[in-house]
Amino acid sequence: MRIAVVSDIHGNLTAFEAVLADLGQTSPDLVLHGGDLVHGGSMPAEIVDRVRELGWEGVVGNTDEMLWMPESLEEFARNVPKLAPLMATIRQMIPPTLEKLGDERLAWLRNQPRMQSTESVALVHASPESCWRAPMPNATDEEMESTYGGLGRPIAVYGHIHQSYVRRLRGLTVVNTGSVSLSYDGDPRASYLLLDGSHATIRRVSYDIEAEARAIMQCGLPHAAWICQTLRAATYVPPAQ
Repeated sequence: MRIAVVSDIHGNLTAFEAVLADLGQTSPDLVLHGGDLVHGGSMPAEIVDRVRELGWEGVVGNTDEMLWMPESLEEFARNVPKLAPLMATIRQMIPPTLEKLGDERLAWLRNQPRMQSTESVALVHASPESCWRAPMPNATDEEMESTYGGLGRPIAVYGHIHQSYVRRLRGLTVVNTGSVSLSYDGDPRASYLLLDGSHATIRRVSYDIEAEARAIMQCGLPHAAWICQTLRAATYVPPAQ
């Protein structure tokens, strides 16, 4: 069975449409989404509508959860004070995102589970215990195994960190999908995962970043210029203080 996992779209319809075109070429049997669908882009409502039309099942992400549970953002911010400027920036983008989504789409997001699984694959947004915390690519084998080994599947998949990789451990393969939008790994192209049995491939898809940047600048979202800077740089850019 061939499974695709598409994660961290962040309201970027331009990148998402490019990924959909690529999926038309790779033709997986099943597509799952990894959460973080809407916050941080120009078209949050359109992303939700399209994912629903496609019938993709998936999981809740941290920037989904904070839309109806802002205390999750505040708790994380208290525990990681060095990220205070980033958390403040993210917080300020919540109200316009909610306005664009509306109540019915928000209710759909709230119903996304924390895990999806098939016979061989378990998918979470970040880790089984948290939508906010996940191992980085340089984590030890022990951390990977302690985080994802309990999921009970030979392949564990997550998103969240916007850096794709494949790690093969004893009896466990851990894969990060990368992100459709706001890449942090130096490659500005959209990223998604294609699994063919136990073989994992990270697909990179070019899209018109400048078209998306224009859409972001025109959509009225706070910190639009910062979002565009991150799209172009394909790495974490600290927000202006």
